[in-house]
Amino acid sequence: MKQHIVVIGAGYAGLTAALRVSRRHRVTLIDPKTEFSERIRLHEVAAGRGSTGVPLRELVAGRDISTVTARAVAIDLDGRSVSLDDGTVVGYDRLVYALGSRTDTASVPGAADHAYTVERAGELSARLAGGDGTVAAVGGGLTGIEVAAELAESAAGWKTCLVTGQEPGAGLSPAGRRHVTAALERLGARIHADTRVTAVHPHGLSTDRGEIPADVVVWTATLTVPSLAAEAGLAVDARGRALVDATLRSSSHPDVFVVGDAARVSAPGIGELRMACATAMPTGAYAAEVIDALSRGRQPAPFRFRYLAQCVSLGRNDAVIQAVRADDSPHHLVITGRPAARINEWINRYTLGALNAERRRPGTYRWAKPLRTTAPNAPLPPLRKPVEEPSGRRVLFGK
Repeated sequence: MKQHIVVIGAGYAGLTAALRVSRRHRVTLIDPKTEFSERIRLHEVAAGRGSTGVPLRELVAGRDISTVTARAVAIDLDGRSVSLDDGTVVGYDRLVYALGSRTDTASVPGAADHAYTVERAGELSARLAGGDGTVAAVGGGLTGIEVAAELAESAAGWKTCLVTGQEPGAGLSPAGRRHVTAALERLGARIHADTRVTAVHPHGLSTDRGEIPADVVVWTATLTVPSLAAEAGLAVDARGRALVDATLRSSSHPDVFVVGDAARVSAPGIGELRMACATAMPTGAYAAEVIDALSRGRQPAPFRFRYLAQCVSLGRNDAVIQAVRADDSPHHLVITGRPAARINEWINRYTLGALNAERRRPGTYRWAKPLRTTAPNAPLPPLRKPVEEPSGRRVLFGK
């Protein structure tokens, strides 16, 4: 039976869910923006490489999807309706909650007032244009590394530093971490490792190792989720992420599906999934399949997923492609340099291409799943000797 599915949030997870479920159902997609933002490219926007926005109307063209440009402010779980900031109330048969995450600037004094985030990449680019001084990127995860590398390479007149509580790229293999550090240093970025930021002020950072002067601060250290799920009465964890079952339905309200960063999702053999595009699109596609199965009286199989790689851009001509085991732990295989940059760019293009393919033919997007006959962390096949570029740079690291 055809149902009315309301999707809140048009990020990677929400848009994927909306496109796939529109195959057999009527969809209303609610988001305050008229464009889909390629979040995995925001570091490029910060460096002045143009906008990554794609009009939502183009990405849903030809599908039974109505877009509503508004912000969801309340959910009536008993009445099955969503209230919007323009006064509209939208009813639903099933709800897909996909509000994602945003950079958390509330955890350190001054960050909200004196730091930019990747969500404000366009503003950051305008601030840096034609100026000079020091820009400090805070956070040694993949986003912080990408921002620091991109700005060090492209922001003329600016000196860049990366401030992190650990070694940059702590989740990568030793070879991956070494390459990240070497690449940042080659680009002229200064690294303040094992340094905890205690406050952000107009002229830089206060840390447990002293003051770090900076004219511009970019905060990438932590993520948080909107409070709407908790306010509505959905069961949530300590971070505000909705608790879901093995089919991504709210553990407290089974007519609500929660996907992407807004949910605390676990997978067999892996445990809790990290907040990332790599998990957003699979959860969105899977939730759509469950809705379709339930509407036809079928019992859906539990969500299955495995990780394949972590990708980190290091400017336009370098990157790290880190092979990982099913549970996201790093493998010894790492691709770096120009080959990695080309792979990273292909993956970025594929991500948007997958959404367009899903629009043309819902159900085409696929994600990695563990082999039923293979242990979750089965080793990858043995590698040949590392490959070298003509310059002598190693691009494959083996044991």
